[in-house]
Amino acid sequence: MPVATISQDTRPTLEASTFINTMRAAWTYKRIAEAGGWPSLPAGTVLKSGDKGPLVATLRQRLALEGDLPDNAATNTVFDAELTGAVKRFQARHGLPESGAVRARTLEALNVPALTRHRQLTASAQRLAGSTFSFGDRYVVVNIPSAAVEAIERGQVARRFVAIAGKVDRPSPTVETRVTAVNINPTWTVPVSLIKKDIIPHVRKDPAYLEKMKIRILDAKGQEVDPKTLDWSTEKAVNYTLRQDPGAINSLGQIRIDMPNKHAVYMHDTPKKQLFAQDARFHSSGCVRVADVADFAEWLLRGTNSQAGAWTKDGINTTIAGATRQDIRLDKPVPVAWVYLTGYATADGTVHFRDDVYGLDAPKTNPVPEPQLVDVPATASIKPKRLEDGAKMTTR
Repeated sequence: MPVATISQDTRPTLEASTFINTMRAAWTYKRIAEAGGWPSLPAGTVLKSGDKGPLVATLRQRLALEGDLPDNAATNTVFDAELTGAVKRFQARHGLPESGAVRARTLEALNVPALTRHRQLTASAQRLAGSTFSFGDRYVVVNIPSAAVEAIERGQVARRFVAIAGKVDRPSPTVETRVTAVNINPTWTVPVSLIKKDIIPHVRKDPAYLEKMKIRILDAKGQEVDPKTLDWSTEKAVNYTLRQDPGAINSLGQIRIDMPNKHAVYMHDTPKKQLFAQDARFHSSGCVRVADVADFAEWLLRGTNSQAGAWTKDGINTTIAGATRQDIRLDKPVPVAWVYLTGYATADGTVHFRDDVYGLDAPKTNPVPEPQLVDVPATASIKPKRLEDGAKMTTR
């Protein structure tokens, strides 16, 4: 299954110096804005290698102001190899496909005002200001606006994974905790809200639905209940536990990454792998789905041995093929941070931007309370928490 192309930059999105680096960048962009900002290109502009004319000169001036192109190359009117490289650098900093040509998405990013970029950097730095994250030799970073997961070793990104983050109306929260276990072949407990909105209507239309989806009904004693004994014209099914068996169609996929936190969110596989191919990957109810999650699990399990020795990707896949639930506790938990950085700078001064998918950067005249983030705790190797307001969401 194809996945979206993401940056292979080895510099981490988050390291100990990110806050101060991002603040320095914010000051730089403030000065650019105060000096009049940068020129914009007309709507519908398309520019590529070999093109000539005044719009090429405008593009050069625009890229020179952010340092993607040397100042002494800002007046040429030819789209040459040097300009192609500069456009690729700009695209890499914005998480865009590095085509070297200016089309719709690159044009949109080019035309974001310098003052907006300053605000993104300032807001991102403010979100980091209270961080107490414990950086170690090995840690994991999810930058929510990037929809990507970074496995970091000794200050470098060892592996980066395409991810799916929360929808705008069910956003992924910022979290600082530790990965404690890998759950292979997890079960999934259906939340009450989904029993009402999804399961009951499906069973009314198709009495065999639960069997097809491998969902069992359990009573308070954990005994299995025959679906035919329930009155599906009512909502009595909410009084039972509905649990989906492990397997390829399980809503959590075949691997779940356990990371205890107050929001009860986690990382996991998904049967809907086609979503990993999209550029905009915000489809979950708060949890983060990870492409090639077996590779990620192998990295997390380094130093944690199975009965056969070190865990390998082949060993993980063999365990998955066994179809039985297995919870593997990490010998050494791995720190993990989910952050919301729409603007950030790396130690070498390179400044990166991502779309503000949740609208958190804009100054709010009447601040609204942060929404209750309640993705399903479902099937951890820790005991699920009860949600105080009773609201529950699906992890799918």
